[in-house]
Amino acid sequence: MSRDPRPPLEPVTTDAAPTSYGSRPRAPWHDALLHAETSEALVGAVHAATRVAADAVRRADGPFTGADPGVLESRVAATDLDTPLGGLDDALSELGPLYLDDAVYFHHPRYVAHLNCPISVPAIAADVIASSINSSMDTWDQSAGATMIERRLVRWTADRIGLGPRANGVFTSGGTTSNLQALLLARDHTLMLCGEAVDSPALHRLRILASEDGHFSVVKAASLLGMGGDAVVPVAVDDDRRMDPEALSRALSRMREEGLVPMAVVATAGTTDFGAIDPLAAIAGLCRAHGAWMHVDAAYGGGLLASPSYADRLAGIGSADSVTVDFHKTWFQPVASSVVVVRERRTLRHATYHADYLNPVDADPEEKPNQVDKSLQTTRRFDALKLWLTLRTTGADAIGTMFDACIDLATAGAAAYRARPGVEVLLDPPLSTVVFRVRPDGVPDGDLLDRANDEARDRLFASGEGAVAATKVDGRSWLKLTLLNPATTVADLEHVVDLLERHAADVVDEADSSTRSGTREAS
Repeated sequence: MSRDPRPPLEPVTTDAAPTSYGSRPRAPWHDALLHAETSEALVGAVHAATRVAADAVRRADGPFTGADPGVLESRVAATDLDTPLGGLDDALSELGPLYLDDAVYFHHPRYVAHLNCPISVPAIAADVIASSINSSMDTWDQSAGATMIERRLVRWTADRIGLGPRANGVFTSGGTTSNLQALLLARDHTLMLCGEAVDSPALHRLRILASEDGHFSVVKAASLLGMGGDAVVPVAVDDDRRMDPEALSRALSRMREEGLVPMAVVATAGTTDFGAIDPLAAIAGLCRAHGAWMHVDAAYGGGLLASPSYADRLAGIGSADSVTVDFHKTWFQPVASSVVVVRERRTLRHATYHADYLNPVDADPEEKPNQVDKSLQTTRRFDALKLWLTLRTTGADAIGTMFDACIDLATAGAAAYRARPGVEVLLDPPLSTVVFRVRPDGVPDGDLLDRANDEARDRLFASGEGAVAATKVDGRSWLKLTLLNPATTVADLEHVVDLLERHAADVVDEADSSTRSGTREAS
């Protein structure tokens, strides 16, 4: 249905010459803002910006240049922000030395460090549209159709998880926020069942149980929720780094004996270091038996919801009370795009606050579906559009196939590393991470081996030829591949470990030389 043209605004008094923009004279801001008469300028600006970005991506011959932080800081500090350059082309050119020339490029096949993925081209187009229209996802009268698209994607995600017809949820800025909201809902739901208020002494009897390899955001959430970080009880993992159900059962029973309340169990579907997927079905049974909320942090492993080959690794996730999925990890979306989904939509009321100027309490949720009613955030970008355009263009099966390729690469990469005498692999990868370390000839476990691996990683990154992550296992230094690029090959991984072995050997040689030099001086 066509929309009647809006009446022109009242003229603005100015000395500038009038234009056809309604009946208003030309104002000083006329060319600076997006409106009907500058809409073609948007096309040119976006074309220029995307050309600069495309050129930068094409020129990047490594994941990083090794630029020194001090050099980059001095360049940025020397920029006079009080004196504009006067044109977009000049400002875009300036971005080269300030940002683009030395950016970290996640699309490069030798970037194998963190949970950063190459991104879908339709999703980038969606970001342009979302930024241009600038819908705010808090209320219906600021978003309209955007609200319906987000809600449809939440429903679609809930169906993929298997949460049932009463499921609901909302997009967030990332896994940390999604986990925080899920645990807020769990806290208030538990206190309500106990007949207690949020500010009652009962709050400090609540406990959250999570794998000892769970994400740090769980402890952060407990602190933000007034429970304190000590309210998170770490549960032991098995040899595959998965939460041990027997250890969980003992911890739940012990809490009841001590008069504590197991508010929630956080199961992880894809730990950050190992990609381990906790035994979700077994955990769900224990949560039901002890009346604990079950949250699944599938920020990483949520990509399996689209997997043609490995979706069964999420068996049991449909029993959760809430689930986190990060689309900007294993769904190849730009930052930020995450969702928290709950089994029972009524629990979202624990995140609801009303304001007369925004979402009055007497507003009909059917006539005015305000997303702020179920969100911790107020103003939010229309980040759901990225996933929508990707699904409508590329499709879920293609997304899942790309993630499957990363999982297969991790398996092949781990096998190739195990075949090398100077490389140790900690365990078979359940998803797309490989935890390993290099061991120069004759170097035993200890501080020197830790130093060799830590410095080898730093030198690799500084060289610009590759990027890997680091972690600690039982207090010792290990390295980590995080594989989210289906274009990466085993040959790329072999090249990376060749460089790491060379750098580690140099560190050991330098340490030996230093020791010999010190011995000579002492004598």
